[in-house]
Amino acid sequence: MRRLWGRPSSVCTMRALFALDELGLGFEFILASATMGPNGSTFKGNAPFGIVDTPAYRAMNPNGTVPTLDDDGFIVWESNTLVRYLAMKYGPDALYGSDVETFASASSWMDWDSAHMMAPQHVLVMHGARLPEADRDPAALDVACRRIEELFALLDRQLANTRFLAGDRFTMGDIPAAIHKRRWDVFARGGRRFANVERWYAEVAARPAFRKWVEPASHHDAG
Repeated sequence: MRRLWGRPSSVCTMRALFALDELGLGFEFILASATMGPNGSTFKGNAPFGIVDTPAYRAMNPNGTVPTLDDDGFIVWESNTLVRYLAMKYGPDALYGSDVETFASASSWMDWDSAHMMAPQHVLVMHGARLPEADRDPAALDVACRRIEELFALLDRQLANTRFLAGDRFTMGDIPAAIHKRRWDVFARGGRRFANVERWYAEVAARPAFRKWVEPASHHDAG
């Protein structure tokens, strides 16, 4: 039995959903969150999905964050680790070509996304949509957007030399950045475009797992 706890509007949960679907793995998806619920963000007074603050959940994931995976009794949390676990156990060829150097390159791009792209994208979402208008900071939003454009320029330079981020084939390394590219398109509604990023993104976005879990605007702009 395989279960995943998370929410569709979480970029970290999207990573897990993308990987699970890409590998054709069946799972039960359990909605869980401290900050989002069926009617939108708790910052606007909506009730959360919950679960993450229960003793049972904290026994699995002491941080009370999402996603968490129960893979027939083996518990994994932290989204990049979860994706790497799925790749190594169920799809080494599909997600990194069964090659340790490709695995390392793909892992680098996954961790780059967490270290650099996550923070400004969080500001974009919160100050662009999820916070009540009175609590939004236009100056912080502007700084975040400029930083995101700098990061996409870096990706563009990489993609001038490779078809995908870790080489000439799709890998797990493409998952986080492609999710953030979709989120940028939903929330920024404009901004600079980078030819190599657009070409790469079009290929990733055509994958069925992306279309199912990442493409829907409702998975991003839930208020």
